[in-house]
Amino acid sequence: MTRRTVISGIGVVAPTGVGLPAHWTATLAGRCGIAPLPDADRLPITAAGQVTGFDPAEHVPNRLRVQTDRWTWMALAAGAEALADARLDPAAEPDPYALAAFTSSASGGNEFGQREIQALYSDGPRAVTAYQSIAWFYAASTGQLSIRHGLKGPCGVVVSDAAGGLDAAAQAARLIRRGTGAVLVGGTEAPLSPYALVCQNGGEAVSRSGAYRPFDARACGGVPGEGGALLVLEERERARARDGVTLYAELAGTAATHDAHRPTGPAPEHRQLARAMRLAISRAGLTPADVDVVFADGSGDPAQDATEAAAVHEVFAGAPAQVPVTVPKTMTGRLCSGGAALDLAWAALALHHDTIPPTVNVDPSSTDHGLDLVTEPRPRAGLRAALVVARGVGGFNSAAVLRRAAA
Repeated sequence: MTRRTVISGIGVVAPTGVGLPAHWTATLAGRCGIAPLPDADRLPITAAGQVTGFDPAEHVPNRLRVQTDRWTWMALAAGAEALADARLDPAAEPDPYALAAFTSSASGGNEFGQREIQALYSDGPRAVTAYQSIAWFYAASTGQLSIRHGLKGPCGVVVSDAAGGLDAAAQAARLIRRGTGAVLVGGTEAPLSPYALVCQNGGEAVSRSGAYRPFDARACGGVPGEGGALLVLEERERARARDGVTLYAELAGTAATHDAHRPTGPAPEHRQLARAMRLAISRAGLTPADVDVVFADGSGDPAQDATEAAAVHEVFAGAPAQVPVTVPKTMTGRLCSGGAALDLAWAALALHHDTIPPTVNVDPSSTDHGLDLVTEPRPRAGLRAALVVARGVGGFNSAAVLRRAAA
């Protein structure tokens, strides 16, 4: 019997809200969490998607907070919510190896690392805390999630920038097909410290104006943001055996390609991006005509927007109707490793509620991309399947197909 992977729990810490209900309410209201940064006049990037109302003391014990960075605090909060939403208690699991964690990471513990580097240069090596070695590195959140919840199955981390959330989900699905019961998967990011902003400022597709308008004639780059999502991916029959579990969606197909072009930017054409989209749809056992909405990467860089639009037109050229496209991350900014994970959560919620979330602050009529860009929530959309697209710096292309989960 084929082992099918479903999303049975979702946890969110994002500029759109802390917790799933707040996040979905803000989404439907089109509430944008992008705002000017404190001390913006001293920073190279002036605005970002910022998480408000998040008190780490409510989610992380004092002893652990001093050992970890903000990105891990948010992962722990989202992970706990996802497990609770799935009604999954790891402590009650008879098999300690049935549960795992797999996250994505793009830059690690920026704020913690900056503080320790400052201490090193100001006061010398003895001023650097021993926790530097476990707070900044890419696998820190996976490690802390597995320790907190006793997840002893195959755990890991994937580093492919903004494509990482989909790549982590793909690995989780492979683990489930091979016998793992459930995987806590996703990613968060906290890249708004001065050091992290300086690093991002060197990117080619970063907005210097604070505006994030993908597929708009005024597009001038993406805006960074913090936060993300953790999801419980689980074997379908296993999830259905627990009372009260919501099967938000089925992860039906995934794919990843690489541009193999240059280290910093994507290829100037769309072949590999389109190939990832086609492969994900095919592996889901679907055709483009079966896909009812595309959650686009939406770089905000004019050239990258053009190549993504070209990929959408190529892949869906034979479909009888134009596929709707949405970029709800216009409400949060681009969250690096947290972005694709949050898009997966958005897509799952869209299928569950049969509502397409909006793209905000854009004027689709201002360009000739020819996309059906969703700028207001579309309820009762008749959604059966959603395609999520993500691209990472360096040429990473990933795609995932979610399908409405059978009751």
